[in-house]
Order: sequence, then structure tokens, then C-alpha cells
Amino acid sequence: MNLENLRPFVEAERNCKVWAIGGGKGGVGKSLVTANTSICLALMGYKVVTVDLDLGGANMHTCLGIPIPDKTLSDYISNKVTNINDLLVPTPIRNLQIISGAQDELGIANLKQMHKNKILSKLNELDADFVLLDLGAGTTFNTLDFFISADKGILVILPEPTSIENTYRFIKSVYHRRLKMIEELLDIQPLINQAMNAKISSPGSTPVELVKRIIDINPEAGHRLQTEISKFKPHIIMNQIRNQQDIDIGFSIQSVCKRYFGIDLKYVGYLDYDAAVWQSVKKRKPLLMEFPNSRLVNNFDRIVHKLLEIN
Repeated sequence: MNLENLRPFVEAERNCKVWAIGGGKGGVGKSLVTANTSICLALMGYKVVTVDLDLGGANMHTCLGIPIPDKTLSDYISNKVTNINDLLVPTPIRNLQIISGAQDELGIANLKQMHKNKILSKLNELDADFVLLDLGAGTTFNTLDFFISADKGILVILPEPTSIENTYRFIKSVYHRRLKMIEELLDIQPLINQAMNAKISSPGSTPVELVKRIIDINPEAGHRLQTEISKFKPHIIMNQIRNQQDIDIGFSIQSVCKRYFGIDLKYVGYLDYDAAVWQSVKKRKPLLMEFPNSRLVNNFDRIVHKLLEIN
């Protein structure tokens, strides 16, 4: 696969801002965060389109309180629908529309590069201030590429060992794939691969050490690598927080990513554990609209304002 094909979408100037919400594993609350961040932005007066790109298990329509739309991304990818705007479906929230994920074709979760490019190239045609992408779990190339191509990449994490471990794996995978896109770094790809295959606990072989070594060997390539790394600034949200120790995990992840990868990961906030979440899911109603007095309303308000402040 020629990753150079992805580069124009990473560096594109868009009329709208694209935020991608992902996670290292399933069940961490990606759809919850995407739906309610979308609602917050819409209530602030922004035009928002939420795109369900969890192609193997699309359920954003349920989170936003609407039935399965008649037209989905399946129709667009198969050319039954030729204009992406024809997929837009209104929600009960003013200023918020949804493009539903694929519902019918079993192989649609494994998008071809041309289909991925087709979606990415048309996001700018949507009449929106913000386009939020709800991604599938894990580190498939589709998920990584949509995350890389967004203006902001946001990871949702649970304060549990499996979620934390998979978050590091996701960040490592995105980081590596982004560097593999850069044609000017082809000569040093073997060194990059060596660093990315090393364990986080391995001394002297981290990506931070890699940059130092490459600057010594080839200053021009080393500084180019350093520039690309500085552009990678993922954001994290801790979900289902019960105590201060859970909150502090976000700061620990931030510190490890700086020390190991040399990246400035942004910890934009946390969401309290609240039984209102599963109650809203059972009712098929948007959380923030069904439970306006939940602590999560203030959580989301703080997080969205923080995301808007960060360039």
C-alpha cells in the first residue's frame, strides 16, 4: 500500500475541522464521547456532522436517538449514492446531523484504499464547522489512517490495565504509520522499524533515542524526523473515573509518551463514572439530553472547551 496517497489528506486545509475519536480496545466509550461531544458543539451553535466509521459495528444512530437511516456509507462506497451530502440525516438536536456507518455488507469493515480516500476527499464538501469521526476499535489500517488524517485525534481510555496497554499500542501504531508516510524518511526506515519494534521498557532503543542517533548520523534526516514527530499531538480522555488515582493515570500516560515517544500528548479531561450512561443507552436517548443534571454534563463541557482552545 502506498502511504504517500494518504499524505494529501493529512496535510489538507479544510473548511471544517475534523476530529477523530478512537481507542485501543472496544467498550471504552468511544461512541459515548463522540455523540456527546457532537451534542456539546451543536448546542454551542456550531454546525456538526457525526460520521460513524465503526464500519463493523455502527451504532451512532442509537446513541443520538434515531432509527437506522435508509442510506448509509455502504451505499456511498458501492456508488448507489454518489453525493456524500445525500447521506446526511438530521438528529433531534439542532445543528447536528449524522452519516450512518455501514449496516449490511459483511466485508465493508475492510475498506480498500480507494474507498478510504473517497470518504476522506469528500469530508470538506459537508456543510459543517466540525466533522466528528467515530472510529472502530483497535489498530487496523483503516482506523489508523482516519485517525492520522484528522485535525485532532482523540483517544478514550478506561482506568484499567488492558485499556492502558492497548492505548500505548495504538499510539505506537499511529506514530509508526505516520512516519512511514514520509517519503523523505525512506532511507532511515530500517532504524525507525527497529525503534518501533522495541519494548517500551527497553533502554536505549526508544524513538527518543532513535532521533538522537539519526541526528548524529544524518542531521538533515534527523531534523526532518523531529519535525514530523512534533506534529503528532494526540489527545486523551479518561472515562469512568471513580477516584483521584484514576484521574492521575491520564497524567502518567502523558509523561510516559513524552519520555518514550517524545510527543506532547494532551490530557484534555476525564468523565466520571455515572449509571446514567447505561440508562440512556437502554432508553436509546442521547445522554446529555436525557440526563441534563448528570455530572457528565460538566465533564463534557470542560473537555469540549479544552479541545477548542488547543490548536
